[in-house]
Amino acid sequence: MKVLVTGGAGFIGSHVVQKLLARGDSVTVLDNFNDFYDPAIKRGNIDAIRDADGAERFELVEGDIRDVECVHGVLGDGSFDGIIHLAAMAGVRRSILDPLLYSDVNVRGTQVLLEEVRDAGTRFVFASSSSVYGANETLPFTEADDIHCPVSPYAATKRAGELLCFTHHHLYATPMTCLRFFTVYGPRQRPEMAIHKFVRMMLAGEAIPFFGDGSTRRDYTYIDDIVDGVVRALGRDEGYEIYNLGESQTISLAELVEAIGEVVGVEPDLDRQPMQPGDVIVTYADVSKARRELGYEPTTGIREGLEHFLAWYRASRLAGAESR
Repeated sequence: MKVLVTGGAGFIGSHVVQKLLARGDSVTVLDNFNDFYDPAIKRGNIDAIRDADGAERFELVEGDIRDVECVHGVLGDGSFDGIIHLAAMAGVRRSILDPLLYSDVNVRGTQVLLEEVRDAGTRFVFASSSSVYGANETLPFTEADDIHCPVSPYAATKRAGELLCFTHHHLYATPMTCLRFFTVYGPRQRPEMAIHKFVRMMLAGEAIPFFGDGSTRRDYTYIDDIVDGVVRALGRDEGYEIYNLGESQTISLAELVEAIGEVVGVEPDLDRQPMQPGDVIVTYADVSKARRELGYEPTTGIREGLEHFLAWYRASRLAGAESR
């Protein structure tokens, strides 16, 4: 297959690209290397792709999904078999500070891509988020739940993206798959995300920010399991569907911090702070639909995943020190 991956220089995207190349696909990445976090990290992800098997089938285009001319230049010839749309402004808390930017990138940017492929029949995989469930009290979360009350601008833009995909499928019969990711972690995780931040701060002997009483729960999903689900979703060639991609297990904030402390080998120092606006109490994925229809089967438990992350973190810090 010939596949476009938007946001392919990021955490999830770079892993997806390597998986596609390893199985023999040709992959183009469209990424604008914005400064949401250090662009050098994303450049490093691209370097890892170029050093991996199949790099001769890889192409990088630096550009913005909101740029109509740029997107047309990439997709205009109709040669792509599939698009995996991962590019987005991410993060619940930051979306509250700049909702206009989030709406522009996540909603308008998605519409620009959809417009470009509306007559091509190109398979389209859209990265949504567990945040669309908001303060849903029905556990675990299923794709059929009523989710009309998102509690952050980020969540609202992701739900809007799902609806745009449905409308596009209805009008043009494009095969559409929306994937609701549940708190992805692992090597290359963005530095502001909890597990990465907690490991970094614990190793530095710093107090970690601890929001609320520690009872909030998340369904943390290891990157390899997410990538497997994404690639399986690309194999769908008809209809419109939404799938949860999670671990189908939850762990509280207090339990997570304790587990990280054990893996790192330090006693966590907590900087206790109030709950943040936009945060939800629990995320918990029912993945039975993805199991049944995609063959999705997460296999990496939280303790094993934390150990993998710590090994990568230490190796990346060592490599960085040796390169200086």
